[in-house]
Amino acid sequence: MEQIKKILIAPFVFLVRAYQILISPLTPATCRYSPTCSQYTLEALKKHGLFKGGWLAIKRIFSCTPWGGSGYDPVP
Repeated sequence: MEQIKKILIAPFVFLVRAYQILISPLTPATCRYSPTCSQYTLEALKKHGLFKGGWLAIKRIFSCTPWGGSGYDPVP
């Protein structure tokens, strides 16, 4: 079961890591949360799997606005 979870999340982990390595260094640091939204996404996917972890990541990314929250927000 754990192996299946790793296979399902692998493409998404790859995309987030590619973003962290290739795109994020070229843009100003604007994430309002700690850990950053990309790190939160990696942790959520690894801890909760594709569906629940993906949902948590989407909710987090959409709340990272000037009108959203900020501060320390770990993966539940």
